[in-house]
Amino acid sequence: MRHITLIAGARPNFMKIAPLIHAIIKTEGEGKDIHYRLVHTGQHYDRQMSETFFEELNIPQPDVNLGCGGGTQAEQTAAIMTAFEKDLMAHPTDLVLVVGDVTSTMACSIVAKKLCAKVAHVEAGIRSWDLTMPEEINRMVTDCLADFFFTTSEVANNNLRKAGVPDSKVFFVGNVMIDTLMVNRSRFVKPAIYDTLQLQPQQFLTLTMHRPANVDEAEKLKHLMHEIVNNVHGLPVVFPIHPRTAKAFNELGIKADNLHIVEPLGYLEFNYLVERSKAVVTDSGGITEETTVMGVPCITLRDNTERPETCTIGTNELIGTNPDNIKPALDHLFAGQWKKGGIPPLWDGHAAERIVDVLTRI
Repeated sequence: MRHITLIAGARPNFMKIAPLIHAIIKTEGEGKDIHYRLVHTGQHYDRQMSETFFEELNIPQPDVNLGCGGGTQAEQTAAIMTAFEKDLMAHPTDLVLVVGDVTSTMACSIVAKKLCAKVAHVEAGIRSWDLTMPEEINRMVTDCLADFFFTTSEVANNNLRKAGVPDSKVFFVGNVMIDTLMVNRSRFVKPAIYDTLQLQPQQFLTLTMHRPANVDEAEKLKHLMHEIVNNVHGLPVVFPIHPRTAKAFNELGIKADNLHIVEPLGYLEFNYLVERSKAVVTDSGGITEETTVMGVPCITLRDNTERPETCTIGTNELIGTNPDNIKPALDHLFAGQWKKGGIPPLWDGHAAERIVDVLTRI
């Protein structure tokens, strides 16, 4: 039997792991020789950032939670490596499968290779080329160690080829995030804030921000918020606030009549908002993929992106981190001139099936 250890640690991981679990269970039920064990590193320990996902996405509770939340980047990496090493030694596996680019992805890849286990990386090859982003370091280290590479785009394929990865180890399968989106789109849940504010479709914006470049400098954060709330023609701006951002935000006392701060939302509630938004303003990567598939205009407050297909094909526009760029982008939106966008190849809801098909053969 092929034993696969799946690694999940932070909010983005669960959307990527869920379709893989469902595909493995289905394949196992068809008599194929495959079995999984789910390791939750505990990197995200806030319930809304982690635990609710098991319930919402209909996946079993993990076989183990390593409880490695909190601390600095180095402290968390060390904690995950120490705990996962013990777990992997106690539960040997044929393959460790990691997803995305969070700390857990890199840390568990290092441990697996040092214990001579094979590593597969889902979302391999994506690059922002910005080494000030911890996620970029995580991606690069993981791809240096991986044995098998599952990719979301031809851009990622080319990045891996340029790094010397042979084509025989690269599998262009599509985007597992979109698998989860498509399966759950009919199950989106209206959050309480929708009725409380009497929101109407396409008559509000959704905002997310958490990256250091946007939230760590007080004056810049104030400037960003001022430009957003004052250039949306009075429409409500709903801001499910990341715990990292909340600390800085609360100290600044930023307020506006059309700005509505809410606690982090679960997957089903958050995407209910996104699907009905006039636009999303964000500095996230994964959200730009979801808005592309749902056809929602997306304004990304970043200087670079590891998902360029959301800009070249989808509805996303990269406007940088300069607050002065926000008004022109919003003016473009309200003038009805935002691009329609399309859906990248193989973002069709079947990526996990392709991955599991490969896993049963390699």
